[in-house]
Amino acid sequence: MAVTALFGAKIKRREDPRLITGEAKYLDDLVLPGMVHAAILRSQYAHARITRIDTSRAARVPGVVGVFTGKDFLDVNPLPCAWQVSGAKHNVNTPRVLEVDHVSFTGAGIAVVVAEDRYTAEDALALIDVEYEPLPIAVDAEEATKPGAPQIHENAPSNICMDWSCGDEEATERALRTADVVIRQRLVNQRLIPNPIEPRGAAARYDPGTDEYTLWSTSQAPHVHRLLITAFVLGIPETKMRVISPEVGGAFGSKIYVYPEYPLMCALARRLGRPVKWMETRRENYVATTHGRDHITYVEVGAKRDGTITALKVKTYANLGGTLSTIAPGIPTTLYGRMLSGAYKIPNIFCRVVGVYTNTGMVDAYRGAGRPEATYVVERSVDLVARELKMDPVEIRRKNFVPRDAFPYDPVGILAGLKYDSGDYEKALNKALELIDYGGFRRQQEEARKQGRLMGIGFSSYVEICGVAPSAWIGLGGQGWGAGLWESGNVRMHLTGKVVVTSGSQSHGQGHETTLAQLVAHELGVPIDDVIVQHSDTLGTPFGYGTYGSRSAAVGAVAVYGSTQKIKEKARRLAAHLLEASETDVVFEGGRAYVKGAPEKAKTIQELALAASVAYNLPPGMEPYFDETTYYDPPNCTFPFGTHACIVEVDSETGQAKILRYVAVDDVGRVINPLIVDGQVHGGVAQGIAQALWEGAVYDSNGQLLTGSMMEYAVPKAEFFPWFETDRTVTPSPTNPLGVKGAGETGTIAATAAVVNAVMDALAPLGITHLDMPLTPRKLWQAIHGRKEGAR
Repeated sequence: MAVTALFGAKIKRREDPRLITGEAKYLDDLVLPGMVHAAILRSQYAHARITRIDTSRAARVPGVVGVFTGKDFLDVNPLPCAWQVSGAKHNVNTPRVLEVDHVSFTGAGIAVVVAEDRYTAEDALALIDVEYEPLPIAVDAEEATKPGAPQIHENAPSNICMDWSCGDEEATERALRTADVVIRQRLVNQRLIPNPIEPRGAAARYDPGTDEYTLWSTSQAPHVHRLLITAFVLGIPETKMRVISPEVGGAFGSKIYVYPEYPLMCALARRLGRPVKWMETRRENYVATTHGRDHITYVEVGAKRDGTITALKVKTYANLGGTLSTIAPGIPTTLYGRMLSGAYKIPNIFCRVVGVYTNTGMVDAYRGAGRPEATYVVERSVDLVARELKMDPVEIRRKNFVPRDAFPYDPVGILAGLKYDSGDYEKALNKALELIDYGGFRRQQEEARKQGRLMGIGFSSYVEICGVAPSAWIGLGGQGWGAGLWESGNVRMHLTGKVVVTSGSQSHGQGHETTLAQLVAHELGVPIDDVIVQHSDTLGTPFGYGTYGSRSAAVGAVAVYGSTQKIKEKARRLAAHLLEASETDVVFEGGRAYVKGAPEKAKTIQELALAASVAYNLPPGMEPYFDETTYYDPPNCTFPFGTHACIVEVDSETGQAKILRYVAVDDVGRVINPLIVDGQVHGGVAQGIAQALWEGAVYDSNGQLLTGSMMEYAVPKAEFFPWFETDRTVTPSPTNPLGVKGAGETGTIAATAAVVNAVMDALAPLGITHLDMPLTPRKLWQAIHGRKEGAR
């Protein structure tokens, strides 16, 4: 592709041809010699004791290799909870590979059938006889903490996993007491189901000759999976396992975690002496894969009459499900509570989060992971203040923004030592106002209201934390994450001048193979077609923590960049030797090393790679070959920001909210590939809108998932959305040498609040100030016609 500079160029994704032609190989495509198939029997009860399991009939089915229950794997440890946030005692309950005598949510695995083919394994499940003793059920996080609520785990009184807080409660209370106005509101951030296009799966092979395992899994973090499964679950050396992630068909956070099925396949492969594969059905994906969000929040916001926000107090009940997923406690605490200042200079903030067990599926990170929930609380609060004071919500934002000259900014200490790196929040807002023609819309809205039409506009001025990585901050001495969060990048340049990049980041749709190749080609001055990027295999890549939290560019790419700088420096030194010049006189740029003032006498990077590889003439002390690895641990997180604006019209006859325009202005620092960033924003916005208007996981009082398939769970269609209008401002991050921030979650973080604020603006003439999501036609129709579900 003819471009003048690779960094910042709109290059089409190199991955796409194999993905869109069906040539990509996913886990379900894996076939191993002698492989058998597993199917898992899952609890039909949300809360029960298992009193008896009879597998004899299933074991007699022709083609069945074995049937096993939790009692067959008592030597396998429960799964770890790797993020127990500092400052709060955690009452930890995690899953086993198969539950033994107690289940706490519908969908928990209790038995496994292994057969010669998947169909036989699935059929044999129906022949397993299970006797349960049903127990009382709690599905609502707030209700589960009240006296008399059913007790789910003995070690968690009142079903509380942890009770965490940040900020100055006393100062916040004082500020609320002296505020001119105080607005109180209960907000529900409903449970969501991630719905990646590919469900989860795992296949394992055991080699008795070497006592080693190979595990193929649908993982966002293969190195982390290897570490947790070996050291914590199976109790074997980490060096005894190789983990491979084939093509991963999306994840949205749901494939970060170690699930019970992954070590289970390893244990089965060893026991049976044959490779074993399991692939999740869509129904299993809905009940056994993690969900997201599910907060009940009470917010109090204090303000002066002029619109200055003086205090924000938040109490949130965070539903964590029946057992803890791998990093569940960190999502509603570090990534939510510590981001409640948003883009605003709020002098007093206090947040308390109660993490609660309920008889529902596990809850963990889902695209945005705590940041969408925090943005929703802050941005709804801003609009509620504007409504109370009868002020323009845009002006409330302007008045309270962190000013451009205040960075790096410490949001009243709630970030526990970190600071917002850089920002120009008003610039992004101004661009959004210009694109959406704010003044013109308000005039149009006034005319529409005279005609009885319900039109509204909503804004979301967000800031997020991503590239979550400083190990000293996030780890056990800081936020309680059980390890570091640095990232690795290796760059090798072969004798022929071809370049191989290996990264600890793991691509599952983000375009790593394109963006990392762009970066390396740009830095080394080689054609992009001469660069290949490898990832997703613990055998062939340096240890890395994987991809989530928008960290691949801000941490992973910076590690790769560091390795290119080492190669460039070595190439410069080698060129000085070959050109018989002083090292201080030689420069490297554009893929060539030359003596200052004599660019015509140069050595290309390819010539230098050849010289380094054959090693005939190297300077004293220089090792052969261009092969460099960097482990990058940033000094700070990065803090992307922006303003999204949404225009809606609500049909008073049907309750249907139609989005007429959607404008997204994001600032993600410097952009490696604008085409990929636009795609990430589009996808994130779609998910954020879907939460606002349609999506929501619903359990009945018996803990049964009523939205258990795509027939009941409202995954939106493309036709539901308008044309997304995207633009950017560019405020480089000073945290890393590339100036990049992160883009994968911006759309999801901003969109939900923008859409809800727009709908509430449309309904303002009716006196409706708040409705909880999703804002379905039924809910809006009832509110419009006086049946105000949740409205006040």
